[in-house]
Amino acid sequence: MTGVYNPLLVCLSLVVAFLASYTAMELSGGLNALTSAKRRPLWLVGGAVSMGVGIWSMHFIGMLAFSLPIAVGYDFSITAASLFLAISVSFIALATASRGALSRRRLCVAGTVMGAGVAAMHFTGMQAMQMSPGIEYTIWRVALSVGVAIGASMAALWLAFTLRASDVENLVVKRLGAALIMAFAITGMHYFGMSAANFAAGSLCLAGGKLDANWLALVVTATSFTVLVGTLALFGFHTSSLSISLRRATRQLQYLGTHDALTNLPNRQQLALRIEQAVAESARRESPFAVLFIDLDGFKSINDSLGHSVGDDLLQVCAERLRQDLRHTDMVARLGGDEFVIVVENTTDASAAVTVANGVLRRLGEEIVVNGLPLRVSASIGIASYPRDGGNADELLHSADAAMYAAKQSGRNTFRVFEPEMNHTALRSLILQRDLQRALSAGELSMSFQPKFSVASQSLTGVEALIRWHHPELGEIPPLEFIPIAERSGLIVEIGDWVLRDVCRNIALWDAQGLPPIPVAVNLSPIQFSVPDLVGRIDALTGAAGVEPCRLMFEITETTAMQNIEKTSSTIDALQSRGYTVAIDDFGTGYSSLGYLQRFRFDQIKIDGSFMRDLDDGGQRGSALLSAVVTLARALKIEVVAEGVETESQFRKLSELACDQMQGFLLSRPLPASDFLAFLRVAADRIVATGSVCPAPAG
Repeated sequence: MTGVYNPLLVCLSLVVAFLASYTAMELSGGLNALTSAKRRPLWLVGGAVSMGVGIWSMHFIGMLAFSLPIAVGYDFSITAASLFLAISVSFIALATASRGALSRRRLCVAGTVMGAGVAAMHFTGMQAMQMSPGIEYTIWRVALSVGVAIGASMAALWLAFTLRASDVENLVVKRLGAALIMAFAITGMHYFGMSAANFAAGSLCLAGGKLDANWLALVVTATSFTVLVGTLALFGFHTSSLSISLRRATRQLQYLGTHDALTNLPNRQQLALRIEQAVAESARRESPFAVLFIDLDGFKSINDSLGHSVGDDLLQVCAERLRQDLRHTDMVARLGGDEFVIVVENTTDASAAVTVANGVLRRLGEEIVVNGLPLRVSASIGIASYPRDGGNADELLHSADAAMYAAKQSGRNTFRVFEPEMNHTALRSLILQRDLQRALSAGELSMSFQPKFSVASQSLTGVEALIRWHHPELGEIPPLEFIPIAERSGLIVEIGDWVLRDVCRNIALWDAQGLPPIPVAVNLSPIQFSVPDLVGRIDALTGAAGVEPCRLMFEITETTAMQNIEKTSSTIDALQSRGYTVAIDDFGTGYSSLGYLQRFRFDQIKIDGSFMRDLDDGGQRGSALLSAVVTLARALKIEVVAEGVETESQFRKLSELACDQMQGFLLSRPLPASDFLAFLRVAADRIVATGSVCPAPAG
């Protein structure tokens, strides 16, 4: 028994195959573009249903196009099973084409599974006719149809994978062409399979009363077009939403490319563009403008001691304060770290930039509370003007940076207007920063020791270790010049370790020569004092040198102590519990009070040398402070040391006030290590034992 094909339905099956193929292309691209992992399974299942219905519909329309001289129907359960197979293989196809890399092995395995599944769907659908006698198949034609199905599946997977990206040139045209190729392959497989079927003469369709062929044709055609066209329309809506999202993302990326992510201020790139625009506008209007380079003082210490989270919050508050009171024509930008720049336009009056600088210093100097911690920062500001100090962004920023360094060297929390000689200072700072690392390994650093004496007997009571740097080209570099550079460059902790090792080496040398033990004071910078493992780090260095903790005193400045009162107190307690002693240096120059002496439990107070000069001038400030400190210290059992004693009148006044110790040029300048060794031999019989010295080593 032979049948005939309806050309109209054959063409319709090809159209449905084309729609199913194009849907697969679009769904593969849509799945690849999804950014939400949670939405992917839903889209994958929905896509598999749409594509599966399309393939299944093409199959049944193709079967309905084949007319037999008998009434034909289809079993519902077997027909449903064929639909399930179509959806399953569609799921495999979409999952394969929308994620990962499509290797040859993966393509072959997935294509074989998909092709076998499509073939199984086809022959299951034919089985739904329940012919009696059963349909006989020509084996080679069946094998050929399965081969075509597998080949078509591999081609479909490869095309869908290749065209899944949204940035392919002429994407829609290529997807339409690929869908047409896939449609011919799918329908070709179907009709190859149909040609393998042989119906015996006098065959009957036992499923005729279950699903009527004409009714099924109407349902399948309407369903397939509704699902496929609906899916494409839905995907078009999703693509439109995705396009909007992509445009938003693009705008966000453009914003992030020109703004700092932490503070939302314009970044260096945007700043350079703004300055160049200001240059062009200023040249046209002949109106100058100014650039203010702002660097926060002590930010690194806060960042290192309290953590980057606190540091980030602090930067955000500072950025917000910098925005305040600026005109709409001005701009504030963040260069990075704790560096900011303000562009102040139309500064025909030179005082305009100075007014802005003073406002910045005032606002930044106000207390900032971060995570319940009250913090204070200051700033150093450099001011450069166009066209006097530079003709473009690089020159103006360089000049403002040089002026900022001058403000740092002037004591910080101030501003400086650029002067040509500042370039030399800035260049020198860059040279020193470059060479400081080399100085550590090349033996350019050395230690000097300044003796401390009893005011009552003028006998040796201890010594302060002072670092020196002899630069091979620039000569002696003062500590006040290179220590701030070391702090800014991050080398101060490494230099501090070197100082402690060298001090321990000298102590071991003095002990080896049988000299009396004296306490050695070592200065800790604010950054060193903020290192989380400070006590453990010190223990490791002294332990390796075999030096007892009681031989060492650590000095911190008043300003360092006040940065974080709770942390200062706990660190001092930890050092003292290990046997070290702690002194507060430069007392009277910061903003602490005498009441803190009891809280911090210092072993020694060192009065800043500026008060000694006041004693010579007959002023009451230095004398009153010394008298108050000595009285309170005696009650708290804390030693008082006067620094910078240079004249006999200062010495006499200290004697009258019953000050404990003194150091200064009057009795001894700082001595190189070798000279101090000789000094120590001579002074061995005039050493006063203090509470901070261990007993002399046995033997």
